[in-house]
Amino acid sequence: MTTSLTLYDIPSTLPSKAWSPNIYKVRYVLNYKGLPHRTEWVEFPHIEGLYKRLGAQASATKPDGVAPHYTLPLLHDHSTGALVSDSAAIARYLDRTYPETPSVIPKGTDTFHYAFNDGLLSHFRVAALWRLTLAKTNSSLNPASQEYYRRTREASLLGGQRLEDAVPKGEEREKEWANLEEVFGKVDAWYGKGDRYVMGDVVSYADFTVSAWVMWFRTLFGEDSEEWKGVSRWHGGRWGALVKDLEKYETVL
Repeated sequence: MTTSLTLYDIPSTLPSKAWSPNIYKVRYVLNYKGLPHRTEWVEFPHIEGLYKRLGAQASATKPDGVAPHYTLPLLHDHSTGALVSDSAAIARYLDRTYPETPSVIPKGTDTFHYAFNDGLLSHFRVAALWRLTLAKTNSSLNPASQEYYRRTREASLLGGQRLEDAVPKGEEREKEWANLEEVFGKVDAWYGKGDRYVMGDVVSYADFTVSAWVMWFRTLFGEDSEEWKGVSRWHGGRWGALVKDLEKYETVL
């Protein structure tokens, strides 16, 4: 297949450089579809300049509801000239533009996928997922992105509290991990009994979404960490098995 696609991603100091679950959703889709592409790395402070240089439109606004919020992923399809941001929008664009490749949002399931993603994020907000991951994420970033990430996350998610001070410790930490396990238990209940994927035996964008978030723990804490070992064993080992099953689509190109 001849196509030229660029996926813009935020680098880290980790071996693969890739870490963001939102961008990994797109990487899963590109690799699953077998679409040739390349990754271009952009530090957090340079994302707005990238959008303006390319003439791309932001897909979200800041809390004021007016100012554009420039974020990644961003996909540039050089064969059509399209610039698409937001993981789900990119998945829909690739399904529509390259219909000869496997679909990730099957016909008739668009509304389902919108609802699934909203439900998943709602559960994560309840679980205060950010308290367990923000400081760890920041320590994995390059110096060029650390100040930006700290400043914006402390203001938007932590009410001015320092990232390090938000990390739960001792009994509180155990409670937060137990709370997160309970939240994942609610997601587990969405699956049909014995089903491998959200839609049964067929992989869809919903599975890539879940796996990207689960894989985040493996990426941040390390494959040999107690944190990842715990998450991978939750709910009969569903989450570890899912990430392992989709591992072949993780490749960073």
